[in-house]
Amino acid sequence: MNYAKEPHGVFFLIDNKSFYASVEAVARGLNPLKSIMVVMSEQENTNGGLILATSPLAKKIYGLKANVSRQRDLPNDPRLWVVPPRMNLYIKKNLQINQIFRQFVADEDLWPYSIDESILDLTHSWRLFGKSPRAVAKRIQRTVRQALGLYTTVGIGDNPVQAKIALDIYAKHTTDLIGEIHYETVPDKIWPIKDLTAVWSINVRTAKRLAHLRIHTMYDLAHANPYLLKQEMGVIGEQLFAIAWGIDRTQLNQPLKVRSASIGNSQVLPRDYQVPAEIELVIKEIGEQVAARLRHHHKLAACISLRVGFSYAASQADGRGGFVQAQRIDPTNSNQAITATLVWLFRQNWAGQAVRNLAVYGSRLHPDTGFQLSLFAPPRQQLKQQRVNSLVDQIRDRFGFTALVYASSLLNGGTAIERASLVGGHNGGNSYE
Repeated sequence: MNYAKEPHGVFFLIDNKSFYASVEAVARGLNPLKSIMVVMSEQENTNGGLILATSPLAKKIYGLKANVSRQRDLPNDPRLWVVPPRMNLYIKKNLQINQIFRQFVADEDLWPYSIDESILDLTHSWRLFGKSPRAVAKRIQRTVRQALGLYTTVGIGDNPVQAKIALDIYAKHTTDLIGEIHYETVPDKIWPIKDLTAVWSINVRTAKRLAHLRIHTMYDLAHANPYLLKQEMGVIGEQLFAIAWGIDRTQLNQPLKVRSASIGNSQVLPRDYQVPAEIELVIKEIGEQVAARLRHHHKLAACISLRVGFSYAASQADGRGGFVQAQRIDPTNSNQAITATLVWLFRQNWAGQAVRNLAVYGSRLHPDTGFQLSLFAPPRQQLKQQRVNSLVDQIRDRFGFTALVYASSLLNGGTAIERASLVGGHNGGNSYE
C-alpha cells in the first residue's frame, strides 16, 4: 500500500478512563484507579438495575462489565461502592474537560465524540507544547489529572481511525495509558488483532458476515479482495478494508451534510405494557414532546413515524422485535395532528403484543413560516389550539416541563413526569459535588 498520498496528521483520541465511576470516586475523595465502585442505574428504569460504569478495580476483581452486568451480578463485598448515576454531573465534567483540551487546540480542531471521548487534531499545534506528540499527550493527561482528578487514556495516530484503534486496543492496557499507531506500524499494530469486534465499527453482526467470507482477523481483512468485499457488503466493505490498512480520509473540519433531518424521541418503558390505553397514553406523551421540539426549532413535519418495540417474550413469540410505520401528513407541528396520526398508526398495526419501547420521529421537515388551516375544523378552534400549544411551551421553557402537565399523565402508565427528570434515560442527579 502506497501511503504517500494519504492524509498525514497528528490526531489524538482521548478517553476519560471509566468516566462515570471515576467522577463519582473523585467526588468522594477517592482515587479512581484504586477505588472499587460501580455506577448502577435505577431498577425501575432498566428492569432490575443495569451497571453503567465500573472502576478499573471493580472490573478486574469481579469481572463486572458496563452495560452488561446487572444488580444480580454484584458481589456481597463491603468494599464495593454502589452509587446511582448523576448525568448532570457527568455532563458538567465533560464540558470542563473539553475546556482544558481547548488550551491545546483551536475550537475547530476539537470534536467531542461522546460524553467521555474527544478527538483532537494537533497537526498544527503540537509543537507548541512538547518535543513529540507523545510528550504532548502526557502533558494533557497531567493537566486533566491536576485540575479534575481524572485519568485519561490517549490514542495517537496519523488519522482519526488509527488514533481510535490505538486507544481501544493499546492505550487502555499500557502503564502510561498512551497508544500509538502510524502508517508504518499498521502491520505490527492492526493486522495481529484477532478479535474483530474489538475494532471500532465492527460489531458482532458485521463480524459474522466477515466470517462467512473466511475473514477472521484484521490480517485476513487487509488481504481480502476489496472488490469482493464491496460486492458482498457494499460501501461498508470498502470502509472496513480501508480500516484494516489504517486509512481514513475523513475531513473532520468539514460540516456534515444531513440527507434527511428528523426530530424525534424514544423511551424504554419501565415495564411491559399490554393495556392499549396505557400504550396510547405514552405514545401521545412522546408525540407531544416531539411536537414541542418541532415548534422550538421552528419546523413542520410532513411525515410522522412510530416505532414500537416488543418485550423479549413477545418478540420470541411473534418472530419480530416490533414494527415501524410512517405516515405522510400535511406539514404540521400541532400536538393534536401528530398524536392523532400516531394513535392511528398504532391501532392499525398492533396485535396485542407486550410493548417495551416506543419511538416517535418527525421527518420531511419544512420551515415554520405560517399556519396552514384545515378545511375539516373551524378556523377559530385551530387557532385556539395553536395558541394553547404555544403558551404551554412558553411556560415549560421558563419554569420546567413539570410546571404544567396534562392530567392524563397522572393516569396509570403515564411516564412524562418521571421522564422529565431523566438525562440520557438515567437519573440526572445533582450537578454539584
